[in-house]
Amino acid sequence: MNHTETASGFEATLTYAQAQDQQDELREFRGRFHLPTQENGASYLYLCGNSLGLQPKHTRDHIEQELKDWASLGVEGHIHARNPWLPYHEFLTEHMAAIVGAKPHEVVVMNTLTVNLHLMMVSFYRPEGKRTKILIEADAFPSDRYAVASQLRFHGYEPAEHLIELRPRAGEACLRTEDITKVITEQGENIALVMLGNTNYYTGQFFDMPKITSVAHEQGCMVGFDCAHGAGNVLLNLHESGADFAVWCTYKYLNSGPGSMAGCFVHERHANAVDIPRFEGWWGHNKTTRFGMRDDFDPIPTVEAWQLSNPPILSLAAIKASLEIFAEAGMDRLRAKAIRLTGYLEFLLRQIPGDKINIITPENPAERGCQLSIQVRDADKRLFDAVTAAGVIADWREPDVIRVAPVPLYNSFEDVYRFTKVLETQIASIS
Repeated sequence: MNHTETASGFEATLTYAQAQDQQDELREFRGRFHLPTQENGASYLYLCGNSLGLQPKHTRDHIEQELKDWASLGVEGHIHARNPWLPYHEFLTEHMAAIVGAKPHEVVVMNTLTVNLHLMMVSFYRPEGKRTKILIEADAFPSDRYAVASQLRFHGYEPAEHLIELRPRAGEACLRTEDITKVITEQGENIALVMLGNTNYYTGQFFDMPKITSVAHEQGCMVGFDCAHGAGNVLLNLHESGADFAVWCTYKYLNSGPGSMAGCFVHERHANAVDIPRFEGWWGHNKTTRFGMRDDFDPIPTVEAWQLSNPPILSLAAIKASLEIFAEAGMDRLRAKAIRLTGYLEFLLRQIPGDKINIITPENPAERGCQLSIQVRDADKRLFDAVTAAGVIADWREPDVIRVAPVPLYNSFEDVYRFTKVLETQIASIS
C-alpha cells in the first residue's frame, strides 16, 4: 500500500469500487437517467457531463405534458395548462436558487449563457474615465473572450489595450489566488469589470469567488462570473460571494438538454437601482400591468427585470424535470459524493505505471469540481480516439487534454475504476 492509499483509504480494485457503490446513498439516481449504449448493447462509460449532461427519464413526460396542453388548449394554455405557461419560469426559481446558493429573487432562467453575459455587461460594464478595462483569464472559454472583446469594441476600446489577461506562472497550469488579487490591487483603478469563469473549463480550477470579489470591490470594480462549469457541480454560494452578477448554462451538470436555456443571477443590492442601464423587454415589465401595454417601462424589482421575452416552454419543461431531481438529491450530498468520486479517480490515475499521467486540475478538492483534466506524456489525440473506441465517452480539448468528469448523479465508482483500466491499457499500447 502506497502513501496515497494510506492517506485516502481508497483501494485500486473492482471489488472495492463496487462496494462503494453499494454503500452510496445516492446510487438509485443513476437509474433515473438514460445511459448511452454502444452498438453491442453495452452502456458507454459516460464521463462527459461537463459537456452535456444525460437525459433524465422523466424529461419526456414533462415535455409531452406541455405538448398535450398546447394541442388541447391553444393560447389558453398560458392560463389553464396543468403548469400555466405565463408564470412557468417561476416554477424553476426556487430549485435553481438553491443549486447556485442565491435568494429566489436574485435568480431567473432566461435566454442562453452568452446572451445573458452580454445583457449583464450592458448593466455592469460601465467604463468611465480611466476605468475602462476588463479582466479575464487568458484561457477563458472562447465565447467569454469573444463577448468581452466585442463589448470593448462596442464602447470604442481596442481589446489589445483594454483587455487584461490573467496567466499562470511559468511551468504552472492554474492561476494562484494571490496572483489574481495582486493584479486587481495593482490595476484596480483601471478595471471596470472583473469577469472570470468561476470554474475554468480547461483546467477544472474552481476559483475563490468571495476573495476575488472582495478585493475587486475594494478597488471599485464590478464583478461577474461565468458559472457554466460550476452550476450543479460545486457549491457556488452566489449571494454570499458578493458577486454583482453571474451567468450559467443548464445543459452540462444540470442535464436540461442540448442548447437549453440558461440561468442568471443579479445580487439583490442592484434590484432597485434607479441608475442602472439595461436592455429592456416586455417580460421584464411589472407583471400586474404588463398587459396594459403601457409606453413606460416599469421594471420588476428583482432579477426578472432583465428578462426580454416570454421563454420557450418546452425548454423550461426539460429544465424543470432535472431541477426536481436536484431538489430531491440535494447539492450538499451531491458535492460530498463528487469530492469522493473525483478523489477516487485521481487516486486510480496515480496508480497507472510509467509516470506518464499529469493532472493539471488542482489537487485540493476545494479548488475543483468533478472534472479532472489529464495530460498524457508522449501521447496525442490518437490516445483519446482509442479510449473512445474502447467504450468511453469523455472530452478532448486542444492541444493535449482529456477532460473526465464523474458526475455524482449518474456516475459510479465502478465507472471510474473501469475508465482508468481502459486508459491504462491504451497508454501501454502506445508505449
